[in-house]
Amino acid sequence: MTARPVLAPPDSPAPDGDDVVGIVLAAGTSTRFGDRNKLCEPVDGVPMVRRVAETLLAARLDAVAVVVGHDAAAVRETIADLDIAVVETDAHAAGQSRSVRRGVAWARDRGADAALIALGDMPYVESETVDALVATHERDGASALAAAHEGERGNPVLFDAAHFAALSAVEGDRGGRDIFLNADDAALVETSDPGVRRDVDVPGDLDPS
Repeated sequence: MTARPVLAPPDSPAPDGDDVVGIVLAAGTSTRFGDRNKLCEPVDGVPMVRRVAETLLAARLDAVAVVVGHDAAAVRETIADLDIAVVETDAHAAGQSRSVRRGVAWARDRGADAALIALGDMPYVESETVDALVATHERDGASALAAAHEGERGNPVLFDAAHFAALSAVEGDRGGRDIFLNADDAALVETSDPGVRRDVDVPGDLDPS
């Protein structure tokens, strides 16, 4: 695998950028967490998936959508009052790819220039990290950018619309990983955010609240 360059984000964003949307993947079954839906578990007193959605809403994105599937009613309830789109997939059991497909279809329908894909079980990412990805895309025009911490690739990942067709055809549980790894101009964006490498799989991954 070709090593990806690690970029420093610009000090300030461009005043008028592309239409970049955010997609939160929140349709999975979270079987390793136990009987409870981890996306509804509190992080600092806020349901996990709501915290992720609020992070994206606080960033320089033009719109945000949450893709729901498993236990959709419970997930919807945690975000019902937020200014976001909620889109549903009934194929979440086929893997993360189906959530990616559904989210990208929403982004294409609204004519987005790029989409930032965030994971509903990564509640420790900072909104400044999202802004760094968007600003780097506007500055450099790279078609695929992943957040990094200390040079290690993490999430979220931003994809230019040039990759929407490929993302709409992904299969299995790898989401857009292969598309990022195969993009000739893919790069990492260095952040000071350890949350980009921190997901929640089991209850012990949560900070005490």
